[in-house]
Amino acid sequence: MRTVMTWRGDALLALLGFVALAAVALGLGAPSVLDFAIRFAIFGLMAMSLNLLIGTTGLVSFGHAAFFGAGAYTFGLLMQSGGWSIPMAILAAIVFSALLALVIGALCVRLSEIYFAFLTLAFQMLLHSLVISWVSLTGGDQGLMGGIPKPPFLGIDLGDARHLALFSAFCLLASVVALRQVVRSPFGAALRMLRDNPERAAFLGLSIFRYRLAAFVIAGTFAGLAGVLMSLYVSGAFPTFLYWTTSGEAIFMIMLGGITVFLGPLAGAAIFLLLNDWITNITEHHGLVLGSILLVLVLGLRKGLLDFAVDAWRERQGRRA
Repeated sequence: MRTVMTWRGDALLALLGFVALAAVALGLGAPSVLDFAIRFAIFGLMAMSLNLLIGTTGLVSFGHAAFFGAGAYTFGLLMQSGGWSIPMAILAAIVFSALLALVIGALCVRLSEIYFAFLTLAFQMLLHSLVISWVSLTGGDQGLMGGIPKPPFLGIDLGDARHLALFSAFCLLASVVALRQVVRSPFGAALRMLRDNPERAAFLGLSIFRYRLAAFVIAGTFAGLAGVLMSLYVSGAFPTFLYWTTSGEAIFMIMLGGITVFLGPLAGAAIFLLLNDWITNITEHHGLVLGSILLVLVLGLRKGLLDFAVDAWRERQGRRA
């Protein structure tokens, strides 16, 4: 009963969040606002999915963009074939991302710490090289050219920026609710036990391999959905989606927002995108300035902004008590 009430509460908050985002996006209606809303949904979902591995399971993946790119390319290729509707192509792309995560995860989760991190990076760069080399299918380093058809479905026209912004927001909030249930469930508690004390978890009979693999597949599935949204946003798919810098950006978002607070990656995604847009407008030395700011924030606070805020609030409450 308590689980049902928790799910309903999360769903209600997500619905209120969707209404608020819709009011802002449609009320202002500025192209820049719609553009930011779409990018926030994409990278927020990417960061939230990765934090299931980093924050909950204790596995730092450098190759998470492999599933982001897999979702984008699968969706783009299916839509360009002309025989798929958007909902079916989205479902197929998510399933393919999940299967890819199952195969890669079965090899990676047997390792831990730095070995796991670099093996995931190796698989990501292998897929990146495959996309570059398979020119006849993927377009090589030029990516999928010619755009992606976006036929309307259920009254939704994703060729309209307003519809795409609302659809992206819906996918983000629905995914956040789903991930919240995963983290709060006994399965999530088992993942945290594996993160904190894998030897004790194994002694209690938990299969380290199976739990980590399940978390890896779930994270890869939601990253695939983020890739689908990116494919819709840019009307194509490009090799940079599978490059190591895309995974690095997601890790930076998590570090900025916070690992231990559930919504930390969302806050980190918003901060990262705002900083990126602001710095791009004021200087040509984009990478130098952004990297310096991120280093100051991360090294100065030594935790994410939401982690810092929550810890400060708890400390203040403790002094009052």
